[in-house]
Amino acid sequence: MQNLTADGQQLVNNLSQKYNLSYDAVVHMLIAVNNGSGSMAQFNCPELGGSGQWMRGGMIMVGDMFNNGLKNTVDNLCNELANGLANLQIFVPIPQGTPGSNQWWPVDLGQPFSSGAQNNIRYAVFPNRLAVELNGQVTVYNTLDNHISGVSQQQGGDTSLTFSSQYGTIAVNSLPIVSGPGMAPAPQNNFAEPAQNNNAPLNDAPINNAPIDNPPQVSNTQSSNTPVPSNTSIDETLQIIEKLAKLKDAGAISESEYNAKKTELLSRI
Repeated sequence: MQNLTADGQQLVNNLSQKYNLSYDAVVHMLIAVNNGSGSMAQFNCPELGGSGQWMRGGMIMVGDMFNNGLKNTVDNLCNELANGLANLQIFVPIPQGTPGSNQWWPVDLGQPFSSGAQNNIRYAVFPNRLAVELNGQVTVYNTLDNHISGVSQQQGGDTSLTFSSQYGTIAVNSLPIVSGPGMAPAPQNNFAEPAQNNNAPLNDAPINNAPIDNPPQVSNTQSSNTPVPSNTSIDETLQIIEKLAKLKDAGAISESEYNAKKTELLSRI
């Protein structure tokens, strides 16, 4: 955890006494509010009813949903923490671009036009780039020609992220990795190929948003003669090539990538 300044420790001690909460509980809420840039917090604090969410302006969700007293405590506490973060030096400064700082993404990305945090994951959206911090490790993805309008995390124990673009809902781990370790693969529904090693070079990453059906295969019990492809599979392949051409025209893939994928598809016919 990032160290607190003297002002930060004093704020936590004062609010701990005021709301009859432990020091650790207030620190937990302080980190949650800080991760939400002072306007929201997602938390899991046993002393405040377990899992919950706070948004500035009065939207509060707590485990004990009908406990209005608990909601008021969460709202007042988070507002005071947000005010403290805005007016005091609460945390010992960490150099920009260092995991744990408020500006945790690589410095060369500049300022994001959107950022947020969900549970133990933080993300920031830049032109053609998406930065994700998980457990102190930062991964930068190439967003290709996607125009990101929102990022969401799967509910449950996994750490998969999806985002919304003009192509629909897309898994973050389907994007080419520019730098960093990447995230654990999640089931894919909309993408060209099964999940690949996230450490593969950028040029070898799957082409986004080009659904390609697996070619027909001969099982061990079938004849060794090569099956004749149906007209349906030929039509689907031609449709995929048309989609790849549109991606090439949009600048999402290069001419060489388009030609290589087209050659591969035609070889399956």
